[in-house]
Amino acid sequence: MEPAVSLAVCALLFLLWVRVKGLEFVLIHQRWVFVCLFLLPLSLIFDIYYYLRAWVVFRLSSAPRLHEQRVRDIQKQVREWKEQGSKTFMCTGRPGWLTVSLRVGKYKKTHKNIMINLMDILEVDTKKQIVRVEPLVSMGQVTALLTSIGWTLPVLPELDDLTVGGLIMGTGIESSSHKYGLFQHICTAYELVLADGSFVRCTPSENSDLFYAVPWSCGTLGFLVAAEIRIIPAKKYVKLRLEPVRGLEAICDKFTRESQRLENHFVEGLLYSLDEAVIMTGVMTDEAEPSKLNSIGSYYKPWFFKHVENYLKTNREGLEYIPLRQYYHRHTRSIFWELQDIIPFGNNPVFRYLFGWMVPPKISLLKLTQGETLRKLYEQHHVVQDMLVPMKCLQQALHTFHNDIHVYPIWLCPFILPSQPGLVHPKGDETELYVDIGAYGEPRVKHFEARSCMRQLEKFVRSVHGFQMLYADCYMDREEFWEMFDGSLYHKLRKQLGCQDAFPEVYDKICKAARH
Repeated sequence: MEPAVSLAVCALLFLLWVRVKGLEFVLIHQRWVFVCLFLLPLSLIFDIYYYLRAWVVFRLSSAPRLHEQRVRDIQKQVREWKEQGSKTFMCTGRPGWLTVSLRVGKYKKTHKNIMINLMDILEVDTKKQIVRVEPLVSMGQVTALLTSIGWTLPVLPELDDLTVGGLIMGTGIESSSHKYGLFQHICTAYELVLADGSFVRCTPSENSDLFYAVPWSCGTLGFLVAAEIRIIPAKKYVKLRLEPVRGLEAICDKFTRESQRLENHFVEGLLYSLDEAVIMTGVMTDEAEPSKLNSIGSYYKPWFFKHVENYLKTNREGLEYIPLRQYYHRHTRSIFWELQDIIPFGNNPVFRYLFGWMVPPKISLLKLTQGETLRKLYEQHHVVQDMLVPMKCLQQALHTFHNDIHVYPIWLCPFILPSQPGLVHPKGDETELYVDIGAYGEPRVKHFEARSCMRQLEKFVRSVHGFQMLYADCYMDREEFWEMFDGSLYHKLRKQLGCQDAFPEVYDKICKAARH
């Protein structure tokens, strides 16, 4: 009872403090108090609920039967919208704060909200090596189920809360993408409800134009109601080699060579300064040396990026065996390295042992409690961006990131980009190796101004035929946006499918220049 009494006393004192200082002051200047006392326990309750719900639904095999009924309900909502005169655009009814994107979706208040309650894994077919899922299924759900039966996704993006729908309508990447491409490239079929309420299934051979146009379209061609995704056999561990590299040219050379070696199942780089990095390569295995086993996902373990940095500080190479699911979610507990700005002492051993089992707070709850003042502060003094550039431009790109925003660590993740129709493809007709450069944190460049600095970075990315992930703040004007993305197939389908009066154009939905 004593811990519970202590917690209650702390909560009471906190509420009195909030009453004196004001909620906004506390949320801005002492946010870690609010996060530790309220958001961490609430996040844990959310996780337990959704895990148990997914387990029960799948074990009872009720999801497929309920799925058909729910799709019909979505069709009914769309047809009712049409019968009422199609007065406003449509969007999903999911609250904007529930998404992992840091962007606030103000359009939810003015558009017709279509309720889409689809969050179940429908079927795992190990013979066809396919999993069929609904759009709100999270990566945490997928790994919990698939790894328990010996299977996995070829590309399994990092954070637990990322959903299948978000990864298809936006994009997703992981350290296996140098072999398999982006998340969209492991999908074999999409099922959608279109602007007229009709249902359609599309694959590379059936309604192929729609199949290739859906990725990156941000829900502006129809409502995704299910997807079929490839699965591959899983093994128990990832045998991970960690190698510190110094000198920018040596870093780029090493990273490029490892990314081209398909015998590597996983390739990742963490850049701690312009000329210091740790390059990691991994392979799946069922055998592990007990002395080198590292259960990095355990709540009391150091945050992964801090653990990796030790290899750089001690200038030594490493070999570790990490349980597969823990490897997939190695950055989840620290939200890459974003949590250090919210809970500065979060990687302290005392905090990890006492409260690490509740970490991380849900990104959705962080957004919900952010407040307008804090949101604007983050927007002006914080960067969360993923830029995708050709691997041949990596060295030039890292110089540009260093000069324009100066944020470290930087995440490096290679991926193969096939020459396929759609919004994103290489400049030529051949498959090309790209790299995702992820910058998350407070810019250290002098006189940082979000709009001008990000526009400068976007200009560089366009110049090398790169792409900006659309979950983040985008400052391009319409002409610049369609210079970066190939809209030919997208615009053709919007006209054919009657989307122009049903959904906003993707630019109007995500770009700041269109939303303000």
